[in-house]
Amino acid sequence: MKMSNHWNRVIYQLWAPVYEGTVGLFFLPGRRRALEVLNLRPGERLLLVGAGTGADLPRLPEGIDVVGVDLSPEMLVRARSKLPLPGRSVTLIQGDAQKLLVEQAAFDAVVFNLILSVIPDGRTCLHENLRALKPGGRAVVFDKFASETGYLSIGRRFLNVFSTIFGTDVTRKFGEMLRGSGAEVVWREASIFKGKYQIFLLKKK
Repeated sequence: MKMSNHWNRVIYQLWAPVYEGTVGLFFLPGRRRALEVLNLRPGERLLLVGAGTGADLPRLPEGIDVVGVDLSPEMLVRARSKLPLPGRSVTLIQGDAQKLLVEQAAFDAVVFNLILSVIPDGRTCLHENLRALKPGGRAVVFDKFASETGYLSIGRRFLNVFSTIFGTDVTRKFGEMLRGSGAEVVWREASIFKGKYQIFLLKKK
């Protein structure tokens, strides 16, 4: 099934009421670790791509100015229910993260937690939102990716037929997405589910 914004709106309208209490629980260790790797500091501006229900918001340090973007209005209702957060300025925007919805070169850091495998065009999402980073700025990615080496197995391709129905692509390779983005990997580590999910720290060249 070809992923689309329309289908994602349908899927995440259904997920919104139950996400954090079900599958979202499994991702919490990866989310926490991704933010540790990013090492945010007071006074920094952060772009949160795919803000969803706002699961990352309470884990951000005080003194951060945050802009969160998400396609699903129902998910953002959940995120807004967590506000206000002491010591953090949070603005939430409903829109398509395949387009840059904020100003260029105005952010110190960007978070891509569990967005690049669920948005229809992950590569475009990554490239567009990296434009929001200041030179030398950093970004963290926490998501699942296929191996960079070799061909995708028939089994993985078959699984992807069904996984896309639920709003996620299991065939994407991060190296292919990153190529030509103007950022480089400075840290990489295996994450949850025996390394099927990974964490990448990027720096804008």
